[in-house]
Amino acid sequence: MLSSNMRQVAIFSLLTSSIVESQFTVNTSITSANEVFDGFVSFSIEFSSFPDFAGNNSHPNNFSDNLLENIRHISGAKPYIRVGGNTQDYALYNASLPYALNGTFDPRRSLDYPTTIHIGPSYFESYNTWKDVKFSHGFNLGLGANTSAGWQTLLDTVPLACKALSGGKLYLWGYGNEPDLFSTAAQGPVRPPSWNESTYVWQWQNGTRTIHALLQQHCPDLAHESQYGYMAPSHAGVGNRLKAHISWAAGLNNDRNVKLYSTHNYISGATTPGVTLQTTLLNHTVTARSIDAQAAEYARIVSLDPAAPPPIFGETNSLYNQGRPGLSNTFGAALWVVDFNLYAASKGFKRVHMHQGTNYRYASWQPIETNITTMGTKPPYYGNIATAAALGKHEHVEVVNIPLAYHREAAYAIYHSGVLSRIMVLNMRSYNTTLNGEGLIPLPSPPKRGSVEYVFQLGGFENKGAVKLGVAVGEKQTVKVQRLIANGSDAITGISWDGWSYHYELDEGRPVSLGNVTTGEEVEVDGEGKVKVRVDDSSAALLLF
Repeated sequence: MLSSNMRQVAIFSLLTSSIVESQFTVNTSITSANEVFDGFVSFSIEFSSFPDFAGNNSHPNNFSDNLLENIRHISGAKPYIRVGGNTQDYALYNASLPYALNGTFDPRRSLDYPTTIHIGPSYFESYNTWKDVKFSHGFNLGLGANTSAGWQTLLDTVPLACKALSGGKLYLWGYGNEPDLFSTAAQGPVRPPSWNESTYVWQWQNGTRTIHALLQQHCPDLAHESQYGYMAPSHAGVGNRLKAHISWAAGLNNDRNVKLYSTHNYISGATTPGVTLQTTLLNHTVTARSIDAQAAEYARIVSLDPAAPPPIFGETNSLYNQGRPGLSNTFGAALWVVDFNLYAASKGFKRVHMHQGTNYRYASWQPIETNITTMGTKPPYYGNIATAAALGKHEHVEVVNIPLAYHREAAYAIYHSGVLSRIMVLNMRSYNTTLNGEGLIPLPSPPKRGSVEYVFQLGGFENKGAVKLGVAVGEKQTVKVQRLIANGSDAITGISWDGWSYHYELDEGRPVSLGNVTTGEEVEVDGEGKVKVRVDDSSAALLLF
């Protein structure tokens, strides 16, 4: 069960005229061991977009690598990269293709990615361009298990993929993307209506056993138990035709080769009626409800298999169908990224791979220039940076949700080796400064920006927790404050984290200090163990103890 051994710790006192004041406590230490993995802030890259993001031997994408290095500098670990998505199940191999990928778009199926795809030998060069990154390569199950060309692709590409990922670059393998949608996909079903868990498991076992045999032949080091494994079942959600726990019961992990229980999550859809920035992304209740459903499904897995592998989000982002302009590409989405990641960590998910692709509205960055999207760092990336900063450089990191009463705010306590290290506070009340909240045309007279003062009472302040914080009763302690800010929730530019910008235009994504942003802020923990911080609407603050 997720978080079953975690002591409930809560919260703060909120002083504002519009909300009833409540008094809670944040414990200065905990004794649980629900720790996140290194590289918690990680990414999933659409299979057809991977050459754009990574480049190749002659033209590596250094901009992308700079952004990954920024996260390593803050968190101590470079993000893990899962290469997959819908297009992995469309990709067929063409040994004579003189370039990495040839993709044909069919607007009746998708405007955002090709649905007829061939990859050549040079596709695998993209695994050479980013130093110290571990990758998961996604093999084609959609066509691979029911077409001769798909099966031949598996036979041809396993040797290429394993050789490209030798030498410490392998994370895990993927086999099939969202098989729970194979018979109902809007882009075109690849299985009949009779598609069920038992058939899926049979195809999974047949394919993964073939992959293992090919690894033994071509890359024997990667066939060893210590190196060989999958993230699976990579289902799209919990309400689709195939259920993860039924697949598990049908024998998905009978070979004990699933090393991480991977599930996907999107809190809503880009074209879903009623989706707005405030009611959907900047809404902690919506985000928590979506993650809770995934946690409940994992609990069913554990009830069937107490030795089930740890859970991760192998693919996730704000709104499926690649996001919506004015929502997924705004500063509000950056705040959502922080809320989603930290809540997922509090529920026991060990790593989160935020999905992206070329021209995707929810992408953290656009890796190349196209006729649709300019190359550059996008607002959600700042949410990745803030999440990494909240977790910090530490081997034993735990996150506890502070259950606030209002759905437009969230707070989290972060512990290092059981001792309170940070508190992240998100004020997600929308504040718009552009016409129609689309981030493009500034309002001539923006409204006054509101703020909320949060007061945290540190529980256990009088005992060993206070000593570990370096504070004795009656003394004061200075706490640093770092802020995630922009002109408003609808902003698509002018975003900073603790005074740093990561925009491509400044230094190709490397951090640049902004002279017009106030930094070095400090607040005090008073002699009674209270700490106060004021957070503007549509912004976040991180307290560092």
